Amino acid sequence: MRNSELERGAPGRTGVVIELTDEQVGRVVREAAGGRGGVAALLAGPGDLGQLRRALSPLLFDQAYSNATLMAFMILAAFPADGTARAITAVARDVGRPASTTFRYVRTLRVLGVLEQLPGSRKYRRAVSSPALDAE
Repeated sequence: MRNSELERGAPGRTGVVIELTDEQVGRVVREAAGGRGGVAALLAGPGDLGQLRRALSPLLFDQAYSNATLMAFMILAAFPADGTARAITAVARDVGRPASTTFRYVRTLRVLGVLEQLPGSRKYRRAVSSPALDAE
């Protein structure tokens, strides 16, 4: 959070502001992943959405980082790596965003081939094979 945001009164934030360098942010995210390689490790394993959310949420209030990118990672992490399908409303509740906003992210991730919609359903899951995530 930048000083200008504190002066404006960033939503729900009061008190002391601590700014981290990019390297420090990376360290926090790696530690949240249990030292397994940052956000990619959090997304790859069974993962703990709460853990990822705690690691990324403070960055949502920092103009130095892309809120859209952070939110996309949080939404993707809300879909279990084991392929369990989830409804938009459940994902929206988990990431603390409106269902309409969550749907736009899910739709984008589906177009990219990262998520897929179950036929005849309003549920989505991680794509069995994702060109976007499988590329090396």
